[in-house]
Amino acid sequence: MVGHIDHGKTTLLEKLTGKWTDTHSEEMKRGITIRLGYASCIIKKCEKCEGPSAYSISDKCMKHESNNKFQRMISFVDAPGHETLMTTMLSGASIIHGAILVIAANESVPQQQTAEHLKALEITGIKNIIIVQNKADLVNKEELEKNYGQIKKFVKGTVAENAPVIPLSAQAGVNIDALLEAIEEFIPSPDRKEDENPIMLVARSFDVNKPGTSIDKLIGTVLGGALKQGVLNENDEIIILPGIKEVKKNVEVWTPLKTSINKLNYSNFFVKKVVRGGSFGLSTNLDAYFGKADKLAGSVVCLADKPVPITDELGLKIKMIDNIKPKVNDLLLINVWTNRTTGVVAKVQDNTVKVNLKLPVANVKGERVAISTREGNRWKLSGWGEII
Repeated sequence: MVGHIDHGKTTLLEKLTGKWTDTHSEEMKRGITIRLGYASCIIKKCEKCEGPSAYSISDKCMKHESNNKFQRMISFVDAPGHETLMTTMLSGASIIHGAILVIAANESVPQQQTAEHLKALEITGIKNIIIVQNKADLVNKEELEKNYGQIKKFVKGTVAENAPVIPLSAQAGVNIDALLEAIEEFIPSPDRKEDENPIMLVARSFDVNKPGTSIDKLIGTVLGGALKQGVLNENDEIIILPGIKEVKKNVEVWTPLKTSINKLNYSNFFVKKVVRGGSFGLSTNLDAYFGKADKLAGSVVCLADKPVPITDELGLKIKMIDNIKPKVNDLLLINVWTNRTTGVVAKVQDNTVKVNLKLPVANVKGERVAISTREGNRWKLSGWGEII
């Protein structure tokens, strides 16, 4: 769920899932999304109805008073829209298979983060896109049509050029059924890739224990994210990369964390295994201290005997936009899967660069990373690179 600040992403997500994803205290005070929010819904269909009205998240069809049929369970990531939180949005982009771009009908198109988020979707390779023309209840017919024309002009020549545009009111819950139908049609479930070594991209980490919990009831570190590939099972021995920073003999080193999976939870259902598609949580046997306040966000989880490489330097084949050309000693912000770190350009040759990273990352050759450059006091999304 992407788009400009205050265009209604979180409200729309609440209508789809029943969950308000701005739960962090600072989010509640400021009225904006700061951290990635997660929620899921089950799309259901009445087999007697036709068209969009057949789709809902309700168990029963109000018209026919019959049970609706299960179609799919969908996981949503609510990405921040504020310009200073773009890097958080890019972290979310690495674990999604489709996007809903929310654009307010009562504002001109494009707003700054609308443009940046669409650019981010293109850079991260997200092609399955639905455009929601939200707040349609706040404008008249002529204004709605003018806004629609601005949207079509804005997306022309982009990855979203042929994306459907669904006018709706998230606040009033109008046309949600049309959006559910569009999700079924335009955002298919991903290839499971179950035969590959599992790679989980961690977007959040938690200590879920309440003060005063007795020792025998304490729960270990909880990780939230999604599988890039493979399968994870309850009781699997895992390794968390790059791990934690320690100082040994006055030198900073990163130590991977080995543990095992205690429980797997997918949309409030405990399961024995998880596959690619949808966000989930897993509890570990690791001390809950390590999961506090997203300490392990950006990590990668693999089977203990099948880790991916860790590096503090990256060779990248780059494609930059707006004629931006990195130079030696330039500072870049690099988003690698759900991780992000700054790096200094050490070498430039044709369309490749070598970047020395401030923090190590777990990575796989051939993966795409997002590159941002400094513009004044903010980071500007400037291109992408392929790990070589």
